[in-house]
Amino acid sequence: MIDAGTKPSSSSSSYLVDCAKAVAALLETGSNLSVIALVEHILEYAQAARASDVHINPLAEAVQVRFRIDGVLEDVLVLPLLSHNEVITRFKILCGLRTDEHQAAQDGRFRLQLQTGTQLDVRVSIAPVYYGENVVLRLLSAETEVFTLAKLGFSEGNQTKIMEALQKPYGMILATGPTGSGKTTTLYTLLQLVKTPGIAIVTIEDPIEYAIAGVNQIQVNARTGLTFATGLRSMLRQDPNIIMVGEIRDQETAGLAINIALTGHLVFSTLHTNDAATTLPRLLDMKVEPYLIASTVNIAIGQRLLRRLCVHCKKVQLLTGLEVESLGKTVTSSQLVVGTSIYQPVGCAFCNGTGYHGRIGIHEVLVVTPVVRLAVLKQETASDLRSLAVSEGMVPLIDDGFLKVLVGETSLEEILTMRYE
Repeated sequence: MIDAGTKPSSSSSSYLVDCAKAVAALLETGSNLSVIALVEHILEYAQAARASDVHINPLAEAVQVRFRIDGVLEDVLVLPLLSHNEVITRFKILCGLRTDEHQAAQDGRFRLQLQTGTQLDVRVSIAPVYYGENVVLRLLSAETEVFTLAKLGFSEGNQTKIMEALQKPYGMILATGPTGSGKTTTLYTLLQLVKTPGIAIVTIEDPIEYAIAGVNQIQVNARTGLTFATGLRSMLRQDPNIIMVGEIRDQETAGLAINIALTGHLVFSTLHTNDAATTLPRLLDMKVEPYLIASTVNIAIGQRLLRRLCVHCKKVQLLTGLEVESLGKTVTSSQLVVGTSIYQPVGCAFCNGTGYHGRIGIHEVLVVTPVVRLAVLKQETASDLRSLAVSEGMVPLIDDGFLKVLVGETSLEEILTMRYE
């Protein structure tokens, strides 16, 4: 999840404290503990804490509950071991899963209305581990949040490149990066930008993260034979103008997506690659012909998510000589000099002492220019393609991250500890 970074209010902070107290009060009831109430209160607490995921991990003598907040797992609760089986059963009932199955992984989904009136979609993954069954919950707001490219952290230059690509009547726009880097959120934002009454949009996803009004969204279902590849074939009979494929995972899907883009459709999709330049060789690895890649891919967006500095407590510091020396090997900026003002995390009550509140994206946008297209036809390496793209105006990920450090959006530690390769 990407947070807008607005200053948190004291009321939201007190609500979080109230949620924590409600869970603690329930746990003190001992043998009279209501598992139904416990599950609802844990989810209320997680939502108030801005958690994207909840991990319920059985241990030898207790059950550990952890929230993933701004990409980092934090220990928040310890449940009695006796409550573990009942909690697991409750989640299975909510999802309509088999309650008598304990040795196989099961996945499901349910919707819950919180006391605040918010509808929460919860994606559930249950897997057998050494001490019992482990549960991981992905929390998704049922109401689609409308993002903009600026809100996601795209620079003005990158926004211009993307908007130009969206104006083209056909071709591919690819979002790349590791799991959890915000690729799907980027694609959903692009869909919102192109969605108009005169255009038909169809998506095939696994899973559907958010419902988008006016867009026909198809859920992959392996049990019925509905895969990305078979779904793509059927989608063409839906008369779409724009197609979104949740992920290109294999040779068949890659070939179909490329050919659909060639036949006059705009195709959005994601790939698991380290950076934008690796996207093109990755398609070659999937046996897509170089001339097809060169003629269909419009742009490749590489991205990562960094924690956003808490606006309430961030503090100015000056770049040191050691930091300049460390960054000088990878960052190209005229402001990379000793004494430049940047910001560092401090920690306060609003950010729970972490110094961060929410996350922001850093990006690189590779435009397939005639020069890059020729390099693809020659099947040049990702390293060569990257150098060409930079010479054609691409701002690398770490440079984009440093620009966000300079304006106080994130910290130097965040961009230095981020993996780029």
